[in-house]
Amino acid sequence: MAKPWYRSRGWWLKQLHNWHWMSAAISLIGMLLFAATGITLNHAATIGASPKVQNLTAQLPPPLLARLAKPASDTAPLPRAVAADLDARLDLDAAGKPGEWSDGEVYVALPRPGGDAWISIDRTTGAVTAEITDRGWISFANDLHKGRNAGSAWGWFIDIFAGGCILFTLTGLFLLYMHSRPRPLTWPLVGLGLAAPLLIIILFIH
Repeated sequence: MAKPWYRSRGWWLKQLHNWHWMSAAISLIGMLLFAATGITLNHAATIGASPKVQNLTAQLPPPLLARLAKPASDTAPLPRAVAADLDARLDLDAAGKPGEWSDGEVYVALPRPGGDAWISIDRTTGAVTAEITDRGWISFANDLHKGRNAGSAWGWFIDIFAGGCILFTLTGLFLLYMHSRPRPLTWPLVGLGLAAPLLIIILFIH
């Protein structure tokens, strides 16, 4: 009696190949990026960087300064009109970001991949000081690798990319299994890929 089509070796091979190439296509560029930044992160201490710091100043007009008189809490964000005015003049988007309010000033930290930024507003005079630090494209790529200060959209990308990598790996493992009979080195090589990191962890990481 013939096996049902969904239990045949050919059917499974076709399914695995389809899912394997699709997951490879989805994760290919991300895998290349994360592999390259894995190297740069591993050698971060030896890769030189010269941060560029830009200092900015502005003056908050009296009507907007008045909006800073009574914050809702010690960590309340800037009022929308104030944040919009600063974004237009300083190109720094502080909307919705928590502030640090004191009697004399409000400070907003604006960390970003590959750099940093902040805004400080004198609540008495309306004087605005800001600073933007750019640590270069390698630092930018390294922070993307870690998902540091990159926002929720990038976080979703990492999750989807990681799922694609898991699917790519699992379908590859099943394809290895189905093609392993005429290839005796298959499982020793898979075992080496497992044993090498385990031995390094056991012997050299304390």
